[in-house]
Order: sequence, then structure tokens, then C-alpha cells
Amino acid sequence: MGRLGLVIRRPWARYLAPALFLLAVTAIVLVVRAELRSDEGPAGTVAATTRTAPAKRSKPPGAKRFYLIRSGDTLGAIAAQRGTTVAVLLRLNPGVEPTTLRPGQRLRVP
Repeated sequence: MGRLGLVIRRPWARYLAPALFLLAVTAIVLVVRAELRSDEGPAGTVAATTRTAPAKRSKPPGAKRFYLIRSGDTLGAIAAQRGTTVAVLLRLNPGVEPTTLRPGQRLRVP
């Protein structure tokens, strides 16, 4: 107990406490990071992940498409325009009379 009751410290002690603190924080971070990783396989190997942009489609597969009847349209003209036949249009639209198409009526098309 030298001057004014202060404890004499060793020079290495001033660096030991921060070094131990950093070592403990690093260990905690590594453990937490290992637990949070979701792309690790069962053997501890990292799975290959590639991110690609989703393909843009105008309509999802199986989505129904419709044609809006305009004045003067006929099933034959609509079939020719869509590259199909009148029989296919009639099969997709049961109950539609080919001779009584009305403007504004929706017609299912392939």
C-alpha cells in the first residue's frame, strides 16, 4: 500500500480483462450463428444455394382465359383468331348458343 492507498497493478492485467471479454463475445457469437444457420445440411456441409429471379409468366398454368364478345363477332372468327376450332370453343362453353352471341358476353378460350 503505497501512495494514498492505491493498489499497484501489473501492466499485463490491464490487457487481460478486455482480451477475455472479446474472447467470450466471439465464442457466443459463433455459437449463436451456428444455431441460426438454416442452410447447413445434416453432415455440417453448407448446401449450395443459388438465387434466381422468378420466371415471368403472363398466366399461371391452368388459368382460365376469356374473350369478351364484341359486336359482329362469330364463333368461327374467334376460333380462327385464337387458332382453335368452333368445336373446342363449344366444349369449353357449354350452354352458349353460337347464333345468339351478345356484345359484352365472356367466352372461355383455350
